[in-house]
Amino acid sequence: MDFGVCVASKIDDIRYIERAEALGYSHAWIADSQMIWSDCYAVLALAAERTSRIKLGTGVAITGTRIAPVTAHSIATINRIAPGRTFLGIGAGNTALRLMGHRPVGVNEFGEYLRVVRALLDGQEVDFTFRGRTEPLRFLMEEQGFIATEPRIPMYVSGFGPKSQGLAGEVGDGLVMSIPPNASLFDRAMENCRRGAEAAGRGFDRDSFYTCSLTTAVILEPGEDLTSPRVIEECGPFVLSGLHYLYDQQHQFDREPPPHVRPVWDEYCALVEKTPARGRHLRVHAGHCTYSLPEEERFVTPDLIRASCLAGTAEEVRAQVRTLADAGLDQLMLLPSLATQERVIEQFHNEVMARS
Repeated sequence: MDFGVCVASKIDDIRYIERAEALGYSHAWIADSQMIWSDCYAVLALAAERTSRIKLGTGVAITGTRIAPVTAHSIATINRIAPGRTFLGIGAGNTALRLMGHRPVGVNEFGEYLRVVRALLDGQEVDFTFRGRTEPLRFLMEEQGFIATEPRIPMYVSGFGPKSQGLAGEVGDGLVMSIPPNASLFDRAMENCRRGAEAAGRGFDRDSFYTCSLTTAVILEPGEDLTSPRVIEECGPFVLSGLHYLYDQQHQFDREPPPHVRPVWDEYCALVEKTPARGRHLRVHAGHCTYSLPEEERFVTPDLIRASCLAGTAEEVRAQVRTLADAGLDQLMLLPSLATQERVIEQFHNEVMARS
Protein backbone atom coordinates (compact mmCIF):
# COMPACT_ATOMS: atom_id res chain seq x y z
CA MET A 1 0.00 0.00 0.00
CA ASP A 2 1.06 3.57 -0.72
CA PHE A 3 0.83 6.32 1.88
CA GLY A 4 0.28 9.95 0.95
CA VAL A 5 -0.36 13.29 2.59
CA CYS A 6 -3.18 15.70 1.88
CA VAL A 7 -1.88 19.23 2.30
CA ALA A 8 -3.90 22.23 3.42
CA SER A 9 -2.22 24.39 0.77
CA LYS A 10 0.07 26.95 2.40
CA ILE A 11 2.37 28.84 0.09
CA ASP A 12 5.16 29.39 2.64
CA ASP A 13 5.24 25.86 4.07
CA ILE A 14 6.65 23.67 1.30
CA ARG A 15 9.00 22.20 3.91
CA TYR A 16 6.16 19.91 5.04
CA ILE A 17 5.97 18.33 1.57
CA GLU A 18 9.76 17.96 1.52
CA ARG A 19 9.59 16.18 4.87
CA ALA A 20 6.87 13.84 3.62
CA GLU A 21 9.06 12.93 0.66
CA ALA A 22 12.04 12.28 2.93
CA LEU A 23 9.93 9.94 5.07
CA GLY A 24 8.86 7.91 2.04
CA TYR A 25 5.31 9.13 1.47
CA SER A 26 4.40 8.45 -2.13
CA HIS A 27 1.99 11.30 -2.93
CA ALA A 28 1.30 14.88 -1.88
CA TRP A 29 -2.30 15.88 -2.61
CA ILE A 30 -2.53 19.69 -2.59
CA ALA A 31 -6.00 20.85 -1.58
CA ASP A 32 -7.96 23.36 -3.66
CA SER A 33 -10.24 25.62 -1.61
CA GLN A 34 -9.97 29.24 -2.62
CA MET A 35 -11.72 30.84 0.37
CA ILE A 36 -9.44 29.35 3.02
CA TRP A 37 -6.08 28.17 1.65
CA SER A 38 -3.33 29.24 -0.76
CA ASP A 39 -3.68 28.56 -4.47
CA CYS A 40 -3.05 24.87 -5.06
CA TYR A 41 -1.19 25.29 -8.35
CA ALA A 42 1.21 27.85 -6.91
CA VAL A 43 1.97 25.41 -4.08
CA LEU A 44 2.41 22.57 -6.58
CA ALA A 45 4.87 24.60 -8.64
CA LEU A 46 7.02 25.38 -5.61
CA ALA A 47 6.82 21.78 -4.41
CA ALA A 48 7.86 20.52 -7.84
CA GLU A 49 11.00 22.63 -7.69
CA ARG A 50 11.91 21.47 -4.19
CA THR A 51 11.22 17.73 -4.44
CA SER A 52 12.37 14.98 -6.78
CA ARG A 53 10.48 11.76 -6.04
CA ILE A 54 7.11 12.33 -4.42
CA LYS A 55 4.14 12.44 -6.79
CA LEU A 56 2.37 15.79 -6.86
CA GLY A 57 -1.21 16.68 -7.69
CA THR A 58 -4.43 18.32 -6.63
CA GLY A 59 -6.27 16.90 -3.67
CA VAL A 60 -8.73 17.63 -5.14
CA ALA A 61 -9.20 20.28 -7.86
CA ILE A 62 -12.69 21.73 -7.79
CA THR A 63 -15.24 21.68 -10.58
CA GLY A 64 -17.25 24.90 -10.58
CA THR A 65 -14.54 27.37 -9.58
CA ARG A 66 -12.53 27.01 -12.80
CA ILE A 67 -13.73 26.03 -16.27
CA ALA A 68 -12.51 22.67 -17.54
CA PRO A 69 -9.85 23.99 -19.97
CA VAL A 70 -8.27 26.04 -17.18
CA THR A 71 -8.01 23.04 -14.87
CA ALA A 72 -6.50 20.94 -17.67
CA HIS A 73 -4.06 23.73 -18.53
CA SER A 74 -3.03 24.26 -14.90
CA ILE A 75 -2.17 20.64 -14.18
CA ALA A 76 -0.46 20.28 -17.58
CA THR A 77 1.72 23.23 -16.58
CA ILE A 78 2.78 21.39 -13.42
CA ASN A 79 3.52 18.32 -15.57
CA ARG A 80 6.04 20.46 -17.44
CA ILE A 81 8.16 20.86 -14.29
CA ALA A 82 7.38 17.52 -12.60
CA PRO A 83 7.03 15.12 -15.55
CA GLY A 84 5.94 11.66 -14.55
CA ARG A 85 5.17 12.81 -11.02
CA THR A 86 2.00 14.81 -11.76
CA PHE A 87 -1.58 13.66 -11.22
CA LEU A 88 -4.99 15.33 -11.14
CA GLY A 89 -7.42 14.64 -8.32
CA ILE A 90 -10.76 16.24 -9.10
CA GLY A 91 -14.08 16.66 -7.29
CA ALA A 92 -17.45 18.38 -7.40
CA GLY A 93 -16.75 21.01 -4.74
CA ASN A 94 -18.16 19.83 -1.42
CA THR A 95 -16.21 22.49 0.50
CA ALA A 96 -14.92 25.07 -1.98
CA LEU A 97 -18.38 25.83 -3.36
CA ARG A 98 -20.21 25.52 -0.05
CA LEU A 99 -17.80 28.04 1.47
CA MET A 100 -19.33 30.48 -1.02
CA GLY A 101 -22.87 29.46 -0.10
CA HIS A 102 -23.40 27.26 -3.19
CA ARG A 103 -24.00 23.57 -3.71
CA PRO A 104 -21.47 21.33 -5.45
CA VAL A 105 -22.09 20.86 -9.16
CA GLY A 106 -24.55 18.16 -10.19
CA VAL A 107 -23.48 14.78 -11.47
CA ASN A 108 -24.25 15.55 -15.13
CA GLU A 109 -22.23 18.77 -15.10
CA PHE A 110 -19.44 16.98 -13.25
CA GLY A 111 -19.38 14.21 -15.85
CA GLU A 112 -19.19 16.68 -18.75
CA TYR A 113 -16.36 18.54 -17.02
CA LEU A 114 -14.41 15.32 -16.57
CA ARG A 115 -14.93 14.40 -20.23
CA VAL A 116 -13.46 17.69 -21.43
CA VAL A 117 -10.51 17.63 -19.04
CA ARG A 118 -9.60 14.03 -19.89
CA ALA A 119 -9.75 14.69 -23.62
CA LEU A 120 -7.54 17.77 -23.38
CA LEU A 121 -5.01 15.97 -21.20
CA ASP A 122 -4.96 13.17 -23.77
CA GLY A 123 -3.99 15.71 -26.43
CA GLN A 124 -7.33 15.47 -28.21
CA GLU A 125 -9.66 18.02 -29.76
CA VAL A 126 -12.95 18.18 -27.85
CA ASP A 127 -16.22 20.09 -28.02
CA PHE A 128 -16.60 22.50 -25.12
CA THR A 129 -19.72 24.45 -24.20
CA PHE A 130 -19.23 27.88 -22.65
CA ARG A 131 -21.93 30.53 -22.16
CA GLY A 132 -24.35 28.50 -24.22
CA ARG A 133 -22.05 28.09 -27.22
CA THR A 134 -20.26 24.88 -28.19
CA GLU A 135 -16.96 25.03 -30.06
CA PRO A 136 -14.05 22.61 -30.60
CA LEU A 137 -10.85 23.28 -28.71
CA ARG A 138 -7.45 21.74 -28.16
CA PHE A 139 -4.14 22.85 -26.70
CA LEU A 140 -1.95 24.82 -29.09
CA MET A 141 1.81 25.38 -28.96
CA GLU A 142 2.49 22.49 -26.61
CA GLU A 143 5.60 21.82 -28.68
CA GLN A 144 6.96 25.14 -27.40
CA GLY A 145 7.09 23.77 -23.86
CA PHE A 146 4.42 25.88 -22.20
CA ILE A 147 2.58 22.78 -20.96
CA ALA A 148 3.04 19.00 -21.15
CA THR A 149 0.39 16.34 -21.63
CA GLU A 150 3.11 13.67 -21.74
CA PRO A 151 3.93 11.70 -19.67
CA ARG A 152 0.20 11.03 -19.35
CA ILE A 153 -1.42 12.66 -16.31
CA PRO A 154 -3.70 10.25 -14.42
CA MET A 155 -7.07 11.68 -13.34
CA TYR A 156 -8.47 10.44 -10.03
CA VAL A 157 -12.14 11.27 -9.46
CA SER A 158 -13.41 12.12 -5.98
CA GLY A 159 -16.63 10.28 -5.23
CA PHE A 160 -18.58 9.70 -2.02
CA GLY A 161 -21.85 8.42 -3.49
CA PRO A 162 -22.84 5.84 -6.12
CA LYS A 163 -23.23 8.32 -8.99
CA SER A 164 -19.91 10.10 -8.57
CA GLN A 165 -18.18 6.78 -8.01
CA GLY A 166 -19.78 5.62 -11.24
CA LEU A 167 -18.20 8.59 -13.00
CA ALA A 168 -14.81 7.54 -11.66
CA GLY A 169 -15.31 4.18 -13.35
CA GLU A 170 -16.64 5.79 -16.51
CA VAL A 171 -13.87 8.29 -17.21
CA GLY A 172 -11.31 8.26 -14.39
CA ASP A 173 -8.06 6.44 -13.75
CA GLY A 174 -8.97 5.94 -10.12
CA LEU A 175 -11.22 6.90 -7.21
CA VAL A 176 -10.62 9.19 -4.25
CA MET A 177 -12.94 8.59 -1.28
CA SER A 178 -13.02 8.69 2.50
CA ILE A 179 -13.99 5.47 4.25
CA PRO A 180 -13.30 3.86 7.64
CA PRO A 181 -11.36 0.57 7.76
CA ASN A 182 -14.33 -1.47 6.55
CA ALA A 183 -13.82 -3.86 3.64
CA SER A 184 -17.51 -3.97 2.74
CA LEU A 185 -17.62 -0.20 2.18
CA PHE A 186 -14.61 -0.46 -0.11
CA ASP A 187 -16.19 -3.33 -2.03
CA ARG A 188 -19.38 -1.31 -2.48
CA ALA A 189 -17.42 1.63 -3.91
CA MET A 190 -15.61 -0.65 -6.35
CA GLU A 191 -18.91 -2.10 -7.51
CA ASN A 192 -20.20 1.41 -8.21
CA CYS A 193 -17.07 2.14 -10.25
CA ARG A 194 -17.41 -1.10 -12.17
CA ARG A 195 -21.03 -0.34 -13.04
CA GLY A 196 -20.08 3.13 -14.25
CA ALA A 197 -17.37 1.70 -16.49
CA GLU A 198 -19.65 -0.96 -17.93
CA ALA A 199 -22.47 1.54 -18.57
CA ALA A 200 -20.01 3.60 -20.62
CA GLY A 201 -18.83 0.55 -22.56
CA ARG A 202 -15.46 0.74 -20.90
CA GLY A 203 -13.63 -2.21 -19.47
CA PHE A 204 -12.94 -2.04 -15.74
CA ASP A 205 -9.46 -3.27 -14.89
CA ARG A 206 -9.33 -3.34 -11.12
CA ASP A 207 -5.57 -3.88 -11.10
CA SER A 208 -4.86 -0.61 -12.93
CA PHE A 209 -7.66 1.43 -11.34
CA TYR A 210 -6.03 3.39 -8.50
CA THR A 211 -7.90 3.89 -5.22
CA CYS A 212 -7.14 6.30 -2.39
CA SER A 213 -8.96 7.04 0.86
CA LEU A 214 -8.65 10.30 2.79
CA THR A 215 -8.32 9.98 6.56
CA THR A 216 -6.00 10.84 9.41
CA ALA A 217 -4.32 8.68 12.02
CA VAL A 218 -4.18 8.87 15.80
CA ILE A 219 -1.78 6.48 17.53
CA LEU A 220 -2.37 6.35 21.27
CA GLU A 221 0.42 6.70 23.77
CA PRO A 222 0.59 4.22 26.71
CA GLY A 223 -2.28 4.93 29.12
CA GLU A 224 -3.97 7.35 26.72
CA ASP A 225 -7.49 7.08 25.30
CA LEU A 226 -9.50 8.82 22.58
CA THR A 227 -10.66 11.59 24.92
CA SER A 228 -7.09 12.89 25.35
CA PRO A 229 -6.59 16.60 24.52
CA ARG A 230 -3.66 15.59 22.30
CA VAL A 231 -5.87 13.20 20.35
CA ILE A 232 -8.55 15.84 19.88
CA GLU A 233 -5.99 18.39 18.72
CA GLU A 234 -4.57 15.97 16.15
CA CYS A 235 -7.74 14.59 14.62
CA GLY A 236 -10.42 17.09 15.68
CA PRO A 237 -10.33 19.20 12.50
CA PHE A 238 -10.79 16.15 10.30
CA VAL A 239 -13.57 14.70 12.46
CA LEU A 240 -15.41 18.02 12.57
CA SER A 241 -15.19 18.43 8.81
CA GLY A 242 -17.41 15.36 8.64
CA LEU A 243 -20.02 17.15 10.75
CA HIS A 244 -19.77 20.16 8.44
CA TYR A 245 -20.43 17.90 5.47
CA LEU A 246 -23.35 16.12 7.14
CA TYR A 247 -24.96 19.41 8.16
CA ASP A 248 -24.96 20.53 4.53
CA GLN A 249 -26.27 17.15 3.41
CA GLN A 250 -29.24 17.38 5.76
CA HIS A 251 -30.13 20.99 5.08
CA GLN A 252 -29.59 20.89 1.32
CA PHE A 253 -30.73 17.36 0.49
CA ASP A 254 -32.78 16.35 3.58
CA ARG A 255 -30.47 13.43 4.37
CA GLU A 256 -30.40 12.12 7.91
CA PRO A 257 -27.05 11.78 9.72
CA PRO A 258 -25.68 8.27 10.35
CA PRO A 259 -26.27 6.58 13.73
CA HIS A 260 -22.85 7.34 15.22
CA VAL A 261 -23.50 11.09 14.85
CA ARG A 262 -26.98 11.23 16.37
CA PRO A 263 -25.91 11.55 20.05
CA VAL A 264 -24.33 14.95 19.30
CA TRP A 265 -26.41 16.01 16.31
CA ASP A 266 -29.07 18.19 17.91
CA GLU A 267 -26.53 20.00 20.08
CA TYR A 268 -24.23 20.58 17.11
CA CYS A 269 -27.05 21.94 14.94
CA ALA A 270 -28.19 24.24 17.76
CA LEU A 271 -24.68 25.66 18.02
CA VAL A 272 -24.35 26.28 14.29
CA GLU A 273 -27.82 27.77 14.04
CA LYS A 274 -27.01 30.53 16.47
CA THR A 275 -25.58 32.12 13.33
CA PRO A 276 -28.27 33.68 11.09
CA ALA A 277 -29.13 31.72 7.95
CA ARG A 278 -27.60 34.39 5.73
CA GLY A 279 -23.87 33.77 5.99
CA ARG A 280 -24.25 30.55 8.00
CA HIS A 281 -22.14 28.71 5.41
CA LEU A 282 -19.15 30.70 6.69
CA ARG A 283 -19.78 29.45 10.24
CA VAL A 284 -20.42 25.83 9.26
CA HIS A 285 -17.01 25.40 7.63
CA ALA A 286 -14.92 27.48 10.04
CA GLY A 287 -11.57 25.81 10.72
CA HIS A 288 -12.20 23.24 8.00
CA CYS A 289 -9.61 20.42 8.25
CA THR A 290 -7.11 22.91 9.68
CA TYR A 291 -7.99 23.63 13.32
CA SER A 292 -10.89 23.04 15.71
CA LEU A 293 -13.06 25.79 17.11
CA PRO A 294 -12.93 25.46 20.93
CA GLU A 295 -16.74 25.36 21.19
CA GLU A 296 -16.84 22.40 18.76
CA GLU A 297 -14.20 20.21 20.42
CA ARG A 298 -16.83 18.54 22.61
CA PHE A 299 -18.24 16.94 19.45
CA VAL A 300 -14.99 15.08 18.76
CA THR A 301 -16.23 11.93 20.48
CA PRO A 302 -14.58 8.48 20.42
CA ASP A 303 -17.41 7.19 18.20
CA LEU A 304 -16.86 9.95 15.64
CA ILE A 305 -13.08 9.47 15.75
CA ARG A 306 -13.40 5.73 15.08
CA ALA A 307 -15.89 6.34 12.27
CA SER A 308 -13.60 8.65 10.32
CA CYS A 309 -9.99 8.06 11.39
CA LEU A 310 -7.44 5.34 11.89
CA ALA A 311 -7.31 5.34 15.67
CA GLY A 312 -6.00 3.18 18.50
CA THR A 313 -2.74 1.69 19.66
CA ALA A 314 0.01 1.28 17.09
CA GLU A 315 -0.90 -2.38 16.61
CA GLU A 316 -4.59 -1.54 16.24
CA VAL A 317 -3.81 1.09 13.60
CA ARG A 318 -1.55 -1.34 11.75
CA ALA A 319 -4.43 -3.86 11.77
CA GLN A 320 -6.82 -1.24 10.38
CA VAL A 321 -4.36 -0.49 7.58
CA ARG A 322 -4.05 -4.22 6.81
CA THR A 323 -7.84 -4.51 6.59
CA LEU A 324 -7.97 -1.85 3.87
CA ALA A 325 -4.89 -3.18 2.10
CA ASP A 326 -6.35 -6.68 2.03
CA ALA A 327 -9.58 -5.26 0.59
CA GLY A 328 -7.56 -3.77 -2.27
CA LEU A 329 -7.14 -0.11 -1.33
CA ASP A 330 -4.03 1.29 -3.03
CA GLN A 331 -3.34 4.35 -0.87
CA LEU A 332 -4.17 6.00 2.43
CA MET A 333 -3.90 9.79 2.37
CA LEU A 334 -3.42 11.51 5.76
CA LEU A 335 -4.77 14.96 6.64
CA PRO A 336 -3.77 15.89 10.21
CA SER A 337 -4.40 19.27 11.82
CA LEU A 338 -2.12 22.06 10.66
CA ALA A 339 -0.52 22.40 14.10
CA THR A 340 0.37 18.71 14.42
CA GLN A 341 0.90 17.58 10.83
CA GLU A 342 4.65 16.96 11.01
CA ARG A 343 4.38 15.04 14.28
CA VAL A 344 1.58 12.88 12.86
CA ILE A 345 3.37 11.90 9.67
CA GLU A 346 6.60 11.19 11.61
CA GLN A 347 4.79 8.96 14.10
CA PHE A 348 2.77 7.19 11.41
CA HIS A 349 5.97 6.53 9.47
CA ASN A 350 7.74 5.11 12.52
CA GLU A 351 4.84 3.04 13.87
CA VAL A 352 3.07 1.92 10.69
CA MET A 353 4.97 2.47 7.44
CA ALA A 354 8.31 1.24 8.75
CA ARG A 355 6.68 -1.83 10.28
CA SER A 356 4.32 -2.85 7.49
